[in-house]
Amino acid sequence: MLVVDKPRGPTSHDVVARVRRALGTREVGHAGTLDPMATGVLVVAVGEATKLVPWLTAHDKAYRATLRFGEATRSFDAEGEIVERRPPDEALQATLAAAARGELDEALTRALDVERARAEQIPPAVSAIKVDGVASHKRVRQGDEVELASRPVAVRSLRVLAARVDPPELDVELEVGKGYYVRAFARDLAASLGSVAHLVALRRLASGPFRVEEAVALEPSTLAAGRVPLAAAVTRVLATATLTEDGVLRARQGKRLSEADFSAAPPAEAASASASASAPCAWLDPAGELVAIGELDGDAFRVVRGFVPAHGG
Repeated sequence: MLVVDKPRGPTSHDVVARVRRALGTREVGHAGTLDPMATGVLVVAVGEATKLVPWLTAHDKAYRATLRFGEATRSFDAEGEIVERRPPDEALQATLAAAARGELDEALTRALDVERARAEQIPPAVSAIKVDGVASHKRVRQGDEVELASRPVAVRSLRVLAARVDPPELDVELEVGKGYYVRAFARDLAASLGSVAHLVALRRLASGPFRVEEAVALEPSTLAAGRVPLAAAVTRVLATATLTEDGVLRARQGKRLSEADFSAAPPAEAASASASASAPCAWLDPAGELVAIGELDGDAFRVVRGFVPAHGG
């Protein structure tokens, strides 16, 4: 697996293509799309690690963003065409001036509290969400009017970093759950302040446990050197259990396992006989190699996803 520091410009698909060329394999995927304008952490899975993508995408993500007030764009970021201009009024200018001094006035405090409590969010129409099998952004480019349904979201934290009056901008840092659009946050926060806005900068600081400080540049030399072994990656994503030698064989055959097949049992919630199912758990062999991801299913453990041995055996 790779933790890439995506530069501004390429799409997430472009990053995957570059990794394929650099590492000489087509088995490459990513966990959590970043827009072309965005930079920062893009977790890229290579080979057997592509099987981990469903679990990698489920993690919270952290961002640093800059909102510019006064102009709304079709995509809610600097890449889109301007669809509305509404210069900041005196009240918003006063709010930004106070924030620039490190003071949050009542209007901004109230608007931030609304976003911290947000449980539903309408995604941008310019997004990869499929509508009748076609990506929403493609329908928008074809001239279709697209209205997406709201989706459940979660905001773990949100704070103001800095502000400016000229240009009218606000820098924020936020940690959010899966499916949250920071571009939509710009739209919604501006609406609460009686204005319009779009993102002019967005940097992903973390995707689950993977942080920008460990990310490598999108260059062939750094990509080749920056690979994280599969077992090392999975232990940062899921709880782990260690199989016995017999347990390894049974797991590789896709058989159901009992507690006797583990030398280090799954976590308590996975091993509880009173539970009908459990959270997924990474099963390792005695040498620490990833064998499978499994879960409790009734009174036994079942393989959810198996992995090919690194040595090919």
